[in-house]
Amino acid sequence: MSEENKFNFSDEEAGRMTNEMNKEQAVEDKKDAVKKDAQGLFASVKTFLHELLDFRDDTDREATITAIKHDIPFKGATAWILVCSIFVASIGLNANSTAVVIGAMLISPLMGPILGVGLSIAINDIDTLKKSLINLATMIVLSLLTAFLFFYLFPLSEDTSELMGRTRPDIRDVLIAFFGGLALIIARTKKGTIASVIFGVAIATALMPPLCTAGYGLAKGNWQFFGGAMYLFTINTIFIALATFLVLKILRFPMLKYANSAKRKRTSRIAMGVAIIVMIPAIWTFLTVLQESRYQRDFDNFVKNEIESNSNLWYQKRDNDLDIETKTMNLHFNGDVSDEMITDLQNEKKNYINLSDFELIINANKTRSADRLMESLDRAYADLDRKDNVIDGLQTQIENLQKSITNLNQQIESKNTNINAVSFSSLSRDAKIKFNDLEYFGYAKMLESKDFINIDTVTIAHVRWKVKLSDSLVLNKERDLQKWLKNELKVDTVFIRRN
Repeated sequence: MSEENKFNFSDEEAGRMTNEMNKEQAVEDKKDAVKKDAQGLFASVKTFLHELLDFRDDTDREATITAIKHDIPFKGATAWILVCSIFVASIGLNANSTAVVIGAMLISPLMGPILGVGLSIAINDIDTLKKSLINLATMIVLSLLTAFLFFYLFPLSEDTSELMGRTRPDIRDVLIAFFGGLALIIARTKKGTIASVIFGVAIATALMPPLCTAGYGLAKGNWQFFGGAMYLFTINTIFIALATFLVLKILRFPMLKYANSAKRKRTSRIAMGVAIIVMIPAIWTFLTVLQESRYQRDFDNFVKNEIESNSNLWYQKRDNDLDIETKTMNLHFNGDVSDEMITDLQNEKKNYINLSDFELIINANKTRSADRLMESLDRAYADLDRKDNVIDGLQTQIENLQKSITNLNQQIESKNTNINAVSFSSLSRDAKIKFNDLEYFGYAKMLESKDFINIDTVTIAHVRWKVKLSDSLVLNKERDLQKWLKNELKVDTVFIRRN
């Protein structure tokens, strides 16, 4: 190969290498551009979400603390508002009216002390904590007493669906109380109160109905109602206070400062202890209610999939079929349930994780064989036939009585038609002579029926007196005219009607 060709070949190699290097550089530049774009997009999304969700800049700390402390005291008008709201809620629960219950929630002042508990723990204010707990306890006692008196003294009271719905809390009540408390305290911390949010939380968390239901349980001696309702109220109270505590901590509300460092440390420890005391039952309540909800969910699925779908089983549903405390499933059936079926249900129960350690108790009427059921059916048909015969006989008697009444009414009408009437011309002339203030006189006999069965004959006189007569004088003249007509017509009763 010549030196010239060798030189040219090296130039070609150099050109290829340069092109490859340019391509690699272009790829790197594109990667850097993509990274920059991704970082810019991430920064934009982060900025957008921060502006969308951050509410710290819109918080008025001093006004929030002042407003919450202002709503804590319970006296005077606030006490009467609470009593009135309890009465309204109790009437709504008794009448099974959701609208009335909602109205009672809107006027209830129970939120103040609960927010005060959360605030005082968050800022280490022991004095406010004491005041909040005392006012909350006073409100609870007054509410229970008012509801107790209403349901104890009111004559019409029964277990309505509105009352029943406040006796067994589940996981949804816990979530409603917590997120409702979050919405409430966020609305409270915002510059300018959002009244619609506060009203909505008052409705959602439903503090009033559980207290009224507890009062109903006391009035009726139903401790299951009382315990379930107070459990629901306690859940709502704890989780609203917990939500308040968390939000105020996130917003970094200023801790209350004490001149005495020892007092400050002691107060801080007390507040922390109360916070832990509130947190422990809140967590325990959440986990307990969550597990109860799981038990109930699996039980409902077991009944739906394994029992109700089986045409050979006649299930009688009852409220206490699932007993979580004793971990038993006490099921009742009409008719006989074979041993094979019971074994099958026991095996199917193992497929439901939360029910695997529950004892399945089958209550079936094994003495009810098919033959005995047929005998009972035959007896029922015979009873129906006898009742049909009795009804036919009574129907015949009713028709005969109706015919007799019709004949009697016809006789009365005929007698009234054929009776010799008094001469009207003579009667009207004598009436004008005896009562010269008469300007109009009419007389007739009329048939009437008060029960639409029996018919009576009544005598009616229509009159019109001179306008110049006073009402008292007209009444006297009508009494005299009534006596005179009774004597002339030989009747016991005459009605005077003034035209």
